[in-house]
Amino acid sequence: MKVIVIGSGFSSLSAACYLAKAGLEVEILEKNATVGGRARQLIKEGFTFDIGPSWYWMPDIFENFFADFGKKPSDYYQLEKLSPAYKIFFKDDSVTIGDCMDQICLEFDRIESGSGNHLRTFIKKAQENYNIAINKVVLKPGISPFELVTKDTVLRLDQFFKSISQEVRKRFENPKLISTLEFPVLFLGAKPSKTPSFYSFMNFADFGLGTWHPKGGMYEIIKAMVQLAQELGVKIRTNHPVDKILVLDGEICGVRSNGANLTSDYVISGADYHHSETLLDKKYRQYSETYWDTRTYAPSALLFYVGFNKKLKNVHHHNLFFDTDFERHTQEIYDEPQWPSDPLFYANFPSITDGTMAPKDNETGFFLVPIAPNLEDTTELRAQYFDIVMDRFESLTEQEVRNSIIFKESFCVKDFIEQYNSYKGNAYGMANTLKQTAFLRPNLKSSKVKNLFFTGQLTVPGPGVPPALISGKLVANLLTKNLK
Repeated sequence: MKVIVIGSGFSSLSAACYLAKAGLEVEILEKNATVGGRARQLIKEGFTFDIGPSWYWMPDIFENFFADFGKKPSDYYQLEKLSPAYKIFFKDDSVTIGDCMDQICLEFDRIESGSGNHLRTFIKKAQENYNIAINKVVLKPGISPFELVTKDTVLRLDQFFKSISQEVRKRFENPKLISTLEFPVLFLGAKPSKTPSFYSFMNFADFGLGTWHPKGGMYEIIKAMVQLAQELGVKIRTNHPVDKILVLDGEICGVRSNGANLTSDYVISGADYHHSETLLDKKYRQYSETYWDTRTYAPSALLFYVGFNKKLKNVHHHNLFFDTDFERHTQEIYDEPQWPSDPLFYANFPSITDGTMAPKDNETGFFLVPIAPNLEDTTELRAQYFDIVMDRFESLTEQEVRNSIIFKESFCVKDFIEQYNSYKGNAYGMANTLKQTAFLRPNLKSSKVKNLFFTGQLTVPGPGVPPALISGKLVANLLTKNLK
């Protein structure tokens, strides 16, 4: 039995590994020249950049993935726990998140007296949610609403109808602490006021499990998964865009790539879900254009990759710049989509931790501005926002950096569409709102075409690297059940 997997991102590589382990013949077709999907790498003048994901959270998910093949992450790459995990800049102060709860509670108490104890209570509840979410909820394939009905979830039903925002504001008053606790759910792709409070498990992922760095960058995980896949017998072809998913009498018969028809018994698409359906004749598509247009998407992003000819001061590996109105920026992403008037942004300097990622005494800088999908994307707008980011960065970190820039590259909506066939240029898939959770997300298995499956951030469980690994496992399990 042969399976063709479209795309080579985390979910596709995960699915391919599980299917090869199950004894199937697996071939991955990747449209770009390099593997990794949105997690590719840029190497320029001795600087190494992760083009996409840059946070290594939930180390247990990576351990579980490799353990399924009798391996460990340390067989492939070296991990370091970041201390501190990250720093958040506000207008008049900064918050440093340490690498253990005691340090974080001291920092909370410094800002709001007594908040450390409230934080311990909040994180204990978040840990319980994490255990339920990771060990039970996200391991379900999203086929039926009854998957969510367990003793644990029934006892926490109210948490699906209250928001993270309500839960945080019930315990904390200081706006800096509120922003610090609301920020992790942005990884789920929705406003904190629209994200169920059950998703506080992301706060445990943050404070409880910590922030890590694989030496060499996040692309080391892709390289590890490619090595594992090839050890299992998976074939990988780059520069192989799929132009058509081939169906005969309602059943998969293969794909067309580079003008040639390639036969297979099954197809899994880890490419953008909307794009994948456009590769089918209309009668075989499950979701209408109206359906896609009315979903809530996680943000897109304006990204800058910058090489600096000196070491930077007053920053850590991960830095969040929340010196402007958090709520206003989220409104300009979700409620009234527009280029943000005063954007929050994120800056990552992996060379602070890892000397392999920049030439000696230089710095690798990655800057990200979250924006609404489907915005106008021009050279002039990119330049305008680079100036905004640099002005604020220099002011808040009290240093001049513009004259130390060797080069800069940018990536935005047009690039997400062109390079990843991303619907409306979204960066993180479909948001995990209550109405887009579990069985309410696009299906892993096609209801119109036999032996056609989907994986990735627009299906279950949702956005993020750890969920992508799980999505690949879920779709592989669904497919192998078909064999029995």
